[in-house]
Amino acid sequence: MSTAPVRIHATALVEPGVEIGPGTAIWDHVHVRGPARLGADCIVGGKTYIAYGVEIGNRVKINAMVYICSGVTLEDGVMISAGTIFTNDRLPRAATPDLARLRPSQPDEHTLPTRVREGATVGAGAVVGCGLEIGRFAMVGMGAVVTRSVPDFHLALGNPARSVGCVCRCGEPTVRFAASAAPPPGPVVCAACGRGYQIGAGAAVTEAAAVVV
Repeated sequence: MSTAPVRIHATALVEPGVEIGPGTAIWDHVHVRGPARLGADCIVGGKTYIAYGVEIGNRVKINAMVYICSGVTLEDGVMISAGTIFTNDRLPRAATPDLARLRPSQPDEHTLPTRVREGATVGAGAVVGCGLEIGRFAMVGMGAVVTRSVPDFHLALGNPARSVGCVCRCGEPTVRFAASAAPPPGPVVCAACGRGYQIGAGAAVTEAAAVVV
């Protein structure tokens, strides 16, 4: 675990109740609402907003101008690229049905959590829906609109985002899906680093023994 000091830019607003792990850097004009938790050795880029109740693991990189709302959890090693927007309500309204008063901003029965699993990447300008999961070491392409969960090690692109292939832990694609079907079950090897994977039924991906290349 890091023993480096926490670095908070003079223009950042970090509210009481925010836990920050050692070695984490929070840059200019960031706003972190409390309570929230950021692990060790994270980077939070300029002008990012992190709402109360957000849980962020260790060695997470969040680029500039990211919006992370209540109900979001980012596990260890996650990459959130610039301009990403998370959401937490499928039926948002500003006011009550009679328009007599504003709806409260606190989480309620309409708030749906989203979890980004360890090692996953969300590309620049993506919009992530609520009540879903982005799997371990999955990769969401830039500008994607994520409306359903992304399986482990899958590459998801487009609007709405759909799985078009699989990626390695190192980020390199390992296989691309045909337009009409997922690949047949079997082993695949990353040409870049030699890590091995097994593609099962429904294109589920599991890690296999490493292969030397």
